[in-house]
Formats: sequence, C-alpha cells, structure tokens
Amino acid sequence: MFKIYLIRHGQDQDNANGILNGRRNNPLTELGIKQANEIAAKIKDAGIAFDKIYSSPLKRAYQTAKIISDSLGMEKPTKLDSLIERERGVMTGQRVCDIEKMCAPNILKTDTVTYFITADKAETWSQMKERGREFLEDIKNEHKDGSILLVTHGCFGKMLYAAYYDLDWMETLKMFHFGNSDLLLLSKDSSPENTHVFKTEQHNA
Repeated sequence: MFKIYLIRHGQDQDNANGILNGRRNNPLTELGIKQANEIAAKIKDAGIAFDKIYSSPLKRAYQTAKIISDSLGMEKPTKLDSLIERERGVMTGQRVCDIEKMCAPNILKTDTVTYFITADKAETWSQMKERGREFLEDIKNEHKDGSILLVTHGCFGKMLYAAYYDLDWMETLKMFHFGNSDLLLLSKDSSPENTHVFKTEQHNA
C-alpha cells in the first residue's frame, strides 16, 4: 500500500517573529534546526523508511528535508515547486497578530491559529486544495506502492490533507494544528482522525 508521510518544516525566523512568511525565503532558526534533527531521530528510531523525499523549494523546507535525508543516509531531497507554501498576497510579511484587525470578519480562528480566508492577490483555500489534488494525482502516477516523505508548509500541508481525504477545506483548518516538524501520515488504512505520527509542542502560525 502506498503511504505518504508529510512534514512541516522547522521554525524559521518569520515563525519566531510572528510574521506571515508565505513564500518569503528565510532559513531555519537554531530552534528550527533542532526540531528538524529531533524529528529525523524519531523517524530513524521508529524504523520508518522512505523510498524518496520530496521538498518545497523554499529554504526552510529544503533544509529540514536535507537534515532528514542525511540522518537516514538517503540521497538528496528532490525539490518540487508544487509543494510551495500559499501565496499570501498583500498579507505577506504582515504580523500574525494583525490578521484579525486587517481581515475581519473574513477570518477563521482556531485554538492555535487565526487564518485569513481571502486577501488581495492571495491564493484561496479552494485553489490550494485543488493544487494539492493535482499534486497527489501526479505523485501517485510516480509511486504505485512503498512510501514517500513530503516536506512542505503549514497551509499547503493542510490542503494536501484535505485533498487526500476529500474533506471540506474549512473543516480541515479546524481539525488539528500542523506545527513545525509535525509528522503526518496519509494512507488508505489510516483514518483522518489518527493522522499524526509525531507532534511538537510549538504552535507557530
């Protein structure tokens, strides 16, 4: 059975500073490097194996993926533009704490994250879910069985999850927090409610 493991990158400077990074291209912080090394060790200790690792081209994701591939003695991750984070449009670089002030009432608040639903020049959640669906179709044509690891981002990672399980995008945003270096499993024998393999304590937006 084909299994897809999904990791959000470790903390980057924008995460640490409470900034909406989107496609800004900052590297990991020291904590982010530690998180990536910790999840790599957990994967290795659990005996989880991947046939291939794919990564968003952004530094924070690729650096996380490279730490994991090095730890597992695998070839370098393959960068895929289709795994890139949400285009946040005019909200790129804005402070997370200003989302409600700038976007209300067009927001969704959860216990850990306040999401803006739409903004000028920003990719919509429906567009991201469709991008996730198209990505999954392509990757399933490449891999008929085995397992792969995708290293991506918080928003797009959730929409990959929504696309895989054919869930409503808004309900998916409410279901769980996808923290830095969290590991998810997308598999036909793994229910959406049990998707987390490993969680972290950190709650960066």
